[in-house]
Amino acid sequence: MTASATDPATPGTPDVPAALVDRARAWRHDLHRIPETAFDEHATADYAARVLDGLGYDVVTGVGGTGVVASLTRGSATRTVGLRSELDGLPITEASGVEYASTHPGAMHACGHDGHLAMLLGAAALLAEDGGFDGTVRVILQPAEEPGRGARAMLEDGLFARFGVDRLFGIHNIPGLPAGTLHTRPGPIMAGEDNFTIAVRGRGGHASAPHLVVDALVVAAEIVIALQHVVARSVDPVHTAVLSCTDLRTDGARNAIPTHATITGDTRSFDPDVSALLERRILQISQGVAAAHGAAVDVEYTHEFEPTVNDAGAVTLAGRAARRALGAAQVDVAAAPIMGSEDFGVLARHVPACLVFLGNGTAPGAGGVPLHSADYAFNDDVLAAGIAFSREAVVESLAAPTP
Repeated sequence: MTASATDPATPGTPDVPAALVDRARAWRHDLHRIPETAFDEHATADYAARVLDGLGYDVVTGVGGTGVVASLTRGSATRTVGLRSELDGLPITEASGVEYASTHPGAMHACGHDGHLAMLLGAAALLAEDGGFDGTVRVILQPAEEPGRGARAMLEDGLFARFGVDRLFGIHNIPGLPAGTLHTRPGPIMAGEDNFTIAVRGRGGHASAPHLVVDALVVAAEIVIALQHVVARSVDPVHTAVLSCTDLRTDGARNAIPTHATITGDTRSFDPDVSALLERRILQISQGVAAAHGAAVDVEYTHEFEPTVNDAGAVTLAGRAARRALGAAQVDVAAAPIMGSEDFGVLARHVPACLVFLGNGTAPGAGGVPLHSADYAFNDDVLAAGIAFSREAVVESLAAPTP
């Protein structure tokens, strides 16, 4: 049985039965073999739905495409809590060398979503078998996290209207942090991501006669250099922002000055006002440089990911749950935010929510390979920590007043 919500935090290893950790490891290895990319997670969703159905959950599939929502009620309380995981992998050819490697060419679980899902299934099993809560827990399995489309798809399909929750919790593993440690913070924890494309149109011609052309490559190069000053000279220093030009292509040749040049790039920020400033300055600089050279320019700026902003009350509950599950020395509730992005941010705009980082390890071969790498490997040694935290987060949230 789980400890009561009033027990003090005590150090120790996660109190998860070894047999359940073994089941979660087997689930993860099965899932790792069948990675599927955004909105094509049919086998993954079916696998998870079968497990949850076997655990006694009321399972609904096809939410927002391939999403799954499974609910379990104990007692008579009307409070609800959600635990969320992702379903999708990445379009990467695996080079991890594990014996349970991807059987789907060109697809891989290179972000650990298989681990997140296995931990959530483990917590679902523990909650179903041991109980210890009064209310309803909802397991929310989201498609298409990687492109930042799945959360919106589930919301548009009535996610919280059909399956209401009072609070929502999620886990993301982080290589480079000590294995099994948990890190979170109130407020912004992951950045929003915007993308931009700048298309320059000049007048190409022979490389021997540059005086007869409007060189799109020179214009694009000046735009790239000018954009490097935006964060340093346009963004208030107390705010955080990243602006990266990531690709520049032209239709030129060795002896031909190009007519067209295309710059693509990415910005990150935590504040919608900063995002709007970056968009405005990219447009102004691109138009100004192009005009100075007699060229034309088209700028497209798209908002891909919302910032992930943790609810302070949910963070308090998550910290309490983590200390009881993992021990106080393993928990940091004042962690630094990171500039990576997560589709969880869309869900966190609609309900009080908390995303936590779970350390995956620091050494290569033991969880330290970066996310989205072809040789990334989720560290099975952290499965128990994720299961224990998720179980305790449910107990804490359902024992707390409805927000």
